[in-house]
Amino acid sequence: MPEIKGTLPRIFIAATLVLLLPLAGAAALGKPLAPYLQFPPKTPDVPHVPFSLPVFLVLALLILAATAPLLLRLVSFRPKEESRKPVVPFPTWGWAGAILGVASWILAWTRFPWMSDFQAHMFTPLWIAFILLANAFTVRRTGRCLMLSRTRPFLLLFPVSAGFWWSFEYLNRFVGNWRYAGVAGFGAVEYFLYATLPFSTVLPAVLSTRELLLSYQRIEGAFREWRPLSPGHPGAIGLAALFLSCAGFFAVGILPDVAFPLVWVAPPTLLITLAVLRGERHALSGIGSGDWHSPVSSAIASLLCGFFWELWNFGCNVKWVYEIPYVDALHVFEMPLLGYAGYLPFGVLCAEIGDILLDGAGHGS
Repeated sequence: MPEIKGTLPRIFIAATLVLLLPLAGAAALGKPLAPYLQFPPKTPDVPHVPFSLPVFLVLALLILAATAPLLLRLVSFRPKEESRKPVVPFPTWGWAGAILGVASWILAWTRFPWMSDFQAHMFTPLWIAFILLANAFTVRRTGRCLMLSRTRPFLLLFPVSAGFWWSFEYLNRFVGNWRYAGVAGFGAVEYFLYATLPFSTVLPAVLSTRELLLSYQRIEGAFREWRPLSPGHPGAIGLAALFLSCAGFFAVGILPDVAFPLVWVAPPTLLITLAVLRGERHALSGIGSGDWHSPVSSAIASLLCGFFWELWNFGCNVKWVYEIPYVDALHVFEMPLLGYAGYLPFGVLCAEIGDILLDGAGHGS
């Protein structure tokens, strides 16, 4: 697995910076650091600023400006005629996933007394079912899927995903943008299991959804050959982006209400910038030659998964709720509308982490 070994220094540097820079920012203000490191974690009582229409409108315009070219390309692209005939029949294990999903959804949203001891843990089977279905539909369309054709790296995604999302839980201790309701009675071990099991499904879900999306010509064809974007001085731009991402993590510990969007933007920027400076391939490498299919499909896959994360969370008795400054309005389920934009850079980060595993550990699987 030379690819993985080659990227380990980059991942180690990024993880160290993510851990230390927010703490350094908090320490610079004289905040006590112990609450950020305690376990089980306690979401800090950050006094968030209220909704602000001017800030909401400015952020909405920025998000629209960033995504409008991609949306226009997606809508205007005319794919070649695709055969509607399935390549292979829908697999039996896909039907098992559908049954598991329906049963888990019912049990998660109802309040049967006999399920009370297990209801807090229904999010994991919901996402196992989602992953099975995404792979089953991909098999039906293409005859292969991530789960079957690259089994070893696919399974490795689960433990890596757990640690991956725990890093976001750590960053949330500084910004306090979400908290979990219904976990007050959990001890350390139960909380760890309750959190780690569903966290382990994040990367498999996003990457399985990406593979399904890429089986459609509209996405694969629209962005495989599009607009080349190659900066003239990648080294200088990389150093500037590295400085800005590090400054963003530092700011998270100082000005959480101002810097909270950087929780989603700074991690992919940091990891990809380190790849640029080390001369390694990364999730945005293709855009220099006009190949946008990987980052765009990953962002859309993350947004689709985000919709279902928020949907299924909405009716659970143990769930997360949001407290987001400036833009806490127009909720779709528990999430404020503009909060869904965070799933777009998050998808690029999922692609960066996931492709390291899929490309590095996939040989011979």
